Amino acid sequence: MKLLILPGDGIGPEIVDVARKALAALNDRFALGLTFETEDIGLARLEATGSTLPDSVQDKMRAADGIVLGPVSTHAYPHPSEGGINVSAWSRTRLDLYANIRPSAVRPGVPAHVQAMDLVIVRENTEGFYADRNMAWGTGEFMPTKDVALAVGKATREGCRRIAAAACELAMRRNRRLTIVHKANVLTRYSGLFLETAREVANAYPDIEVDDVIVDAMAALLVREPERFDVIVTSNMFGDILSDEAAELAGGLGLAASLNAGDDHAVAQAAHGSAPDIAGQDIANPAAILHSTAMLLEHLGARTGDNGLAAAARCLADGTDTVLAHDATRTKDLGGQGGTRAFGDALVARVASEG
Repeated sequence: MKLLILPGDGIGPEIVDVARKALAALNDRFALGLTFETEDIGLARLEATGSTLPDSVQDKMRAADGIVLGPVSTHAYPHPSEGGINVSAWSRTRLDLYANIRPSAVRPGVPAHVQAMDLVIVRENTEGFYADRNMAWGTGEFMPTKDVALAVGKATREGCRRIAAAACELAMRRNRRLTIVHKANVLTRYSGLFLETAREVANAYPDIEVDDVIVDAMAALLVREPERFDVIVTSNMFGDILSDEAAELAGGLGLAASLNAGDDHAVAQAAHGSAPDIAGQDIANPAAILHSTAMLLEHLGARTGDNGLAAAARCLADGTDTVLAHDATRTKDLGGQGGTRAFGDALVARVASEG
């Protein structure tokens, strides 16, 4: 099984290097038979080749069994016509990664703004109001005059169906509770189709307890009673916003793991940005990319039936939480004393051992 490692921009190379070393240790310990290939993308690749994502790397992404993608500085990229391809958007659309799975949990030893939280937001990833991915030609934003801007939100029954099915399958593996988040009281057609379809899909899972919440109420409930929720399914933009809120409540975006998954491909990618202002200072928190990588291993294990991958995923997730729990190795953004390399060294030592 081949994993493609794409370090990205800013702090990406530092935190992805921790994930790469942890994967190598897990590969040895659990005899996973993984092979690794690393390719530069983003600003480094733009300078070298004139493209942030050249065709050769695109081909390797299509061929890989799994991808670990570091954060990217898309705001600093030139126009796509000048080589500035948004790697995140490209992967989600061209690899049809329709499910963006974002867990948020309060972890031992990590300062958080809430007492209890252990939930997963399942965000539709290829439709919605994202102008770069909801039209066959052009974008979903346009200006009929210089003083009027319009945006198109896309919802298809099939897009709603498959993200709802992914959320129901996840709920069946967790606590069998599903919350559908929408704005059908105002966006009666767009959000109404999402709500209607999600309910229809959930009806095929009678063991799941299902409710629905309007998105603005959900933003408040995440603050007031996050322990109420288990699996949340919602559309693209709502999921993007709510998952950042949940991550911040649980301790910060440095913990914001995510997996972008489709039927044939999966990409581990932390939900936070590239933070170029702290790049190279050995202070970046690698926890989000590590938990994202654990989610990738778990996904590949479930898809292939490989118990070794599932065991390695648990080992990586538990090891990351153990390192986070100790002040000496937890990074400074979470009140610890450790740096990126110290965190990585402690983690690799832990996951490589038999104890």
